[in-house]
Amino acid sequence: MATNGSNGEHKATKPPPTPSPLRNSKFFQSNMRILVTGGAGFIGSHLVDRLMENEKNEVIVADNYFTGSKDNLRKWIGHPRFELIRHVFAWEDNHILYNFADVTEPLLVEVDQIYHLACPASPIFYKHNPVKTIKTNVIGTLNMLGLAKRVGARILLTSTSEVYGDPLVHPQPESYWGNVNPIGVRSCYDEGKRVAETLMFDYHRQHGIEIRIARIFNTYGPRMNIDDGRVVSNFIAQALRDEPLTVQAPGTQTRSFCYVSDMVDGLIRLMEGENTGPINIGNPGEFTMIELAETVKELINPEIEIKMVENTPDDPRQRKPDITNANKLLGWEPKIKLRDGLPLMEADFRLRLGVAKKQSQL
Repeated sequence: MATNGSNGEHKATKPPPTPSPLRNSKFFQSNMRILVTGGAGFIGSHLVDRLMENEKNEVIVADNYFTGSKDNLRKWIGHPRFELIRHVFAWEDNHILYNFADVTEPLLVEVDQIYHLACPASPIFYKHNPVKTIKTNVIGTLNMLGLAKRVGARILLTSTSEVYGDPLVHPQPESYWGNVNPIGVRSCYDEGKRVAETLMFDYHRQHGIEIRIARIFNTYGPRMNIDDGRVVSNFIAQALRDEPLTVQAPGTQTRSFCYVSDMVDGLIRLMEGENTGPINIGNPGEFTMIELAETVKELINPEIEIKMVENTPDDPRQRKPDITNANKLLGWEPKIKLRDGLPLMEADFRLRLGVAKKQSQL
């Protein structure tokens, strides 16, 4: 029986569903078929890279490219163990019209594991279409749980530190229930993820589904959207464009930043382990926004200025994961320090923006 990262054992009222007999047929060659929703996104595509390194994995990606990019997966397109799903959308004049896979529509595939990452994670994107965001969190998670129930798959949900809201407990352990505004401009994401966690545990208790829940904290690295509004990508893009680094007031609010390879390692350990979670996955190194801006300025462009701007509503004052459970139950802790990870992300952004290093930086 899988156990919870903070509250002990959870008794499912039904045994886990039996995997489809097709999984053991003589026509099936790979040991593991893995679905990654949101697999063309920032974290998703790095997860796909890691999963594809194992020659016994067959990886299927479902993504509607709202925030992800097919370019993130270009190295795998055409590979015999890799598949991109597209939906039949409609008929028109005897021709099939295709729509990219969207988890708000049911998916009919045979898989052993589901990594459910699909959802815009940047405030710019999830505020652009809040209704779509909450539908992705609720209906999308329902659809993935329905799939897991039908085929007997284990499912991992990437939840978020945003379930803690503007925390009154610091650092945040998994046992903390949070301090969230249910009607704010960020609520479509915060509350959507909280509902998704509820659905995961209800399916686990009622139907015996094998679940895993990761609460991921701020993550950074190559392939982040350049203008996605998150602080690390904002600062690096601004530094490369010789623009002021815009720090939201008061600048003393804190975040913890986990490099993407460490995040992927934590997700895989959680999926392969015996704990349902929720388990915090993040780097407990804590920085104020001013400290982050000064570090980016020092490493990338010492000539730019730092400019204070108005803050956004419901911006948490502090955020730091308690990773005791990840360390104890998964044997996981982050390895990449911020000062080592930022130059790797800088190199990726320089390539995509076409910005070479100045002579003084060589």
